[in-house]
Amino acid sequence: MGQITLQGVTKRFGEVEVIPPLDLTIEDGEFVVFVGPSGCGKSTLLRLIAGLEDVSAGDILIDGKNATDASPARRGLAMVFQSYALYPHMSVRKNIAFPLKMAGVSKPEQDRRIEAAAKALNLTSYLDRRPGQLSGGQRQRVAIGRAIVREPSAFLFDEPLSNLDAALRVGMRLEISELHNRLKTTMIYVTHDQVEAMTMADKIVVLQAGRIEQVGSPLDLYLRPKNVFVAGFIGSPRMNLFSGAAAAEYGAMTIGVRPEHIRISGQGGKWKGRVGVSEHLGSDSFFYVEDTGLAETITVRADGEVTLHHGDTVWLTPDEGKIHRFDTNGDRI
Repeated sequence: MGQITLQGVTKRFGEVEVIPPLDLTIEDGEFVVFVGPSGCGKSTLLRLIAGLEDVSAGDILIDGKNATDASPARRGLAMVFQSYALYPHMSVRKNIAFPLKMAGVSKPEQDRRIEAAAKALNLTSYLDRRPGQLSGGQRQRVAIGRAIVREPSAFLFDEPLSNLDAALRVGMRLEISELHNRLKTTMIYVTHDQVEAMTMADKIVVLQAGRIEQVGSPLDLYLRPKNVFVAGFIGSPRMNLFSGAAAAEYGAMTIGVRPEHIRISGQGGKWKGRVGVSEHLGSDSFFYVEDTGLAETITVRADGEVTLHHGDTVWLTPDEGKIHRFDTNGDRI
């Protein structure tokens, strides 16, 4: 079991309230991602759940039992940090076994758990190597293996892929998702990378200044952002946001249109502009259109075979059915 419930959880550092009273329920077996800009409180919230920070007010329940004052070791959770924190003089086997040894687990049981974790993470052939003989991705798998052998009720990941290069990040992202599918254990994952959030999560929690802006599935947040902040944060490239006359035409203070919901052509359309920077990625092309009079730059996603050049005059036409409208408070209409 791994249900985690936060009831009015608050965190203050002196007089500064970094997390105002917050309520959230994470169901058993869910993969939940905390996402938001730097300084939004996502890592602090994870540390409160882990017991590495004291709660200023409110309660944390794990499987229905109040764990607010319980030590980290007694919460039944396992945390994987951004840094691998491996012992360089120990073999992979001994690194993975370390928490079991500290807990007094018998040697036969240690061996059973280590072999199972190594098999799950494709580390069996590396058990006798030391961390210095491994790649970054392999070291991160060892850190995850050290968490797995504890057989926790939930895993807590604090930006575990940020030290890896782009290719390794993609590979590890798939491995962690596959691991969740096999183990069916609750996982809470912190990242500032909304692409990681969109591709990995069952449920995303978007945070800003310690407050929850929206909770939902990746598709819910993408298709129905609750406010301007979520609309601009979720999606890569980000949603185009317009105010003024463009928004007033649709009875809103602000409107948003995603790059893939704008048609670009050489003649005829709603908004006229000039092509600035172009990015050709093979399957897709991104055009950054300037001088439209609506915004500094409008981002348009087009088929990879579309060819336009810097300075070309173009016309943009939004898909009327895909325009998002927001009121004076920035909330979805």
